[in-house]
Amino acid sequence: MRVGHLIGPELREILRESPGDARAVLDEFHPEDVADVVAELPEVQAAELLARLPAVDAATIFERLEDHEQEAIVEELGPESTAHIAAEMAPDDRADLLETLDQETSDAVLATLEKIDPEAAEEVAEIDRWPPASAGRLMTPAYVSVAPTGTVEDAVRAIRENHEAETANYVYLVNEKDRLVGVVSIRELLLGAPSAPLSEVSTANFISVPPTMDQEEVARRMAKYDLTALPVVGDRGVFLGIITVDDVIDVLTEEQSEDVQKLGAVEPLEAPYFATSFRTFIKKRASWLLALFVGEFFTGTALRSYDSILNAVTTLAFYVPLLVSTGGNSGGQSSSLVIRGMATGDIRLADWRRVLARELAQGVTLGLFLAAVGMLRVMLWGDGPRFAVVIGVTLIGIVMMGCTVGSMLPFLLKRMRFDPATSSAPFIASLVDVLGIVIYFNVARVVLADVIAKAAEAAPR
Repeated sequence: MRVGHLIGPELREILRESPGDARAVLDEFHPEDVADVVAELPEVQAAELLARLPAVDAATIFERLEDHEQEAIVEELGPESTAHIAAEMAPDDRADLLETLDQETSDAVLATLEKIDPEAAEEVAEIDRWPPASAGRLMTPAYVSVAPTGTVEDAVRAIRENHEAETANYVYLVNEKDRLVGVVSIRELLLGAPSAPLSEVSTANFISVPPTMDQEEVARRMAKYDLTALPVVGDRGVFLGIITVDDVIDVLTEEQSEDVQKLGAVEPLEAPYFATSFRTFIKKRASWLLALFVGEFFTGTALRSYDSILNAVTTLAFYVPLLVSTGGNSGGQSSSLVIRGMATGDIRLADWRRVLARELAQGVTLGLFLAAVGMLRVMLWGDGPRFAVVIGVTLIGIVMMGCTVGSMLPFLLKRMRFDPATSSAPFIASLVDVLGIVIYFNVARVVLADVIAKAAEAAPR
């Protein structure tokens, strides 16, 4: 639950009636809670409120708003007020804001920013030269650095004097060629003697990433090594910036949301549920639903191709929904496990043979288990032992097929450079439905061959 919902009425009243007390309000409440209140205001009021605040305080609130909220407020603020606020934002947040805005508005804000703070504009240009969703887009040049020949006291002094740094958990040792040669944590500085050289308390065996690395891999790297900040190093060891853990958390949240939506056969939403328009929902959902609907045409085609068998043994029709749903369920399980394994780095593209072997073994085991239950149900319904064999054999085949298709499709999509999450459970279910029907009626054709033949002879010509 958002704290802003609880403090909203009181805080909103204070900010409206006494904008001069803004700093006292910000000292009393967390900026995230203030941002919650601002987000609930109409865009005109939110823009008016931020314009009244000092730019540094407005930036603290503004950079915590969602992208769509920032975009709406910027329309009311105008380029000049937006540029003053953007100048006080963290460099990576500033670059994200300009990327979110439409081209015309972004150009106008950037032009104003170049006039009032050329250094801030240069930082945006530095970040923008890297590909989307890369480490370069997440990094910030706001860090604490010292010469490698300095002492512990020099590093502590640098921390005290650098008020713009996004984090002071680490101090970076940068030589005269702008190369990162060492990293020292704040803990080591506090434990070290003031006169001790940095070479004694720092480490040259640090973890870093190139600016072109995908942001998901960056998140995995930070999680693996338990880091709160990760240096970004370019060609020839040139130090470009750092990525902080708060940005990585945002990446993980964003990527997880996209994957969950894709698994549900929905194009990823750019805004939260209630902030997304009805038209956008229809656009995002209709294309996938249409594709899945058309895919089910093949299920009907498969059923029609076995029309003679269905007419001969009408009981077969009763089990179609049960069998095809089992294939879809098993395929969905396998697909979800493999996609999640790929996302966490546990499963790589080269592991497909190992995954296939494991999924086939699981498919046989699960198929035997469900076959036993299914055959028991057939016997209780009184459809006879031969029909029970049809259901049992079909279930084994369908579950094996579902596990195979569900686990291998993400590998195929990744090999084709598509997002594996697009092999959503509904898509796999549609594919497995067709294959399941083919297995079912071919098993029935073999096991019940004499029954089908007699029914065909007795049928009126």
